[in-house]
Amino acid sequence: MSNVIDTLVPKVGVITGITDETPDVKTFKVNAPEGGKLFEHMPGQCAMVCVPGVSEGMFSITSSPTNKEFQEFSIKKCGSLTDTLHSLQVGDMITVRGPYGNNFPVDTVFKGKNLLFIAGGIGLAPLRSVINYCIDNRDDYGRIDILYGSRSADDLVKLKEIQEVWMNVPNVNVYLTIDREQEGWDGHVGFVPAYLEEIGFSTDCIGIVCGPPIMIKFVLQGLKKLGFTDDQIYSTLELRMKCAIGKCGRCNIGNKFVCKDGPVFRFDQINELPPEY
Repeated sequence: MSNVIDTLVPKVGVITGITDETPDVKTFKVNAPEGGKLFEHMPGQCAMVCVPGVSEGMFSITSSPTNKEFQEFSIKKCGSLTDTLHSLQVGDMITVRGPYGNNFPVDTVFKGKNLLFIAGGIGLAPLRSVINYCIDNRDDYGRIDILYGSRSADDLVKLKEIQEVWMNVPNVNVYLTIDREQEGWDGHVGFVPAYLEEIGFSTDCIGIVCGPPIMIKFVLQGLKKLGFTDDQIYSTLELRMKCAIGKCGRCNIGNKFVCKDGPVFRFDQINELPPEY
């Protein structure tokens, strides 16, 4: 019971760093007041971030558990809570509670396998924790392919880390694309699902997908065309989580609660849900 209570009680977090990722995404580095992390988590889990007196919301923890110093949240400005978060400075305090939800099966199903990560826009944020966990435990996994696209080069989250770290790790292949031609961009231009089919990945891997619903829909179709089956594709539905403890019912669909049964699902599990999902 104490574990449940631990996740319900908000912990005071100090913002110790802020990185401007894109025009509307900032990454917040958060520590406990005495230093160190607020709590331990696994890749894919979420936390409730609160600005007292304003609001609270569910966000992916975007740093890997292998980071022992701090936790990070990459947050897109898109409402009153996120507007307020974007106005905060280093040294300001917030509260955080968690971790919530299940995690990607990095220590079981993924172990020893080739992995294909496909992300669109801010969808890279929830996958970053998983990617860095796999990179920090590199010998436990096979080939790692990362396909990431955004509206423009300016909207690519964590571009510096992608170019300076991920692209230099053995047996990690990164494919970047942007939706439209842009001055100064000499990389691939086009939507993620089309680029996926163009590259034509082999099916000897597990696919992990995150991004806007319309992107996920077409990426799934692309993966199916390449020969992937639903039971080798994972995604996270954390955007649908509200209270995180199965009480508000906002994420209930069929016999599942995203917060209690997810947010990480295999696509054959998602296909069992009613069509409105």
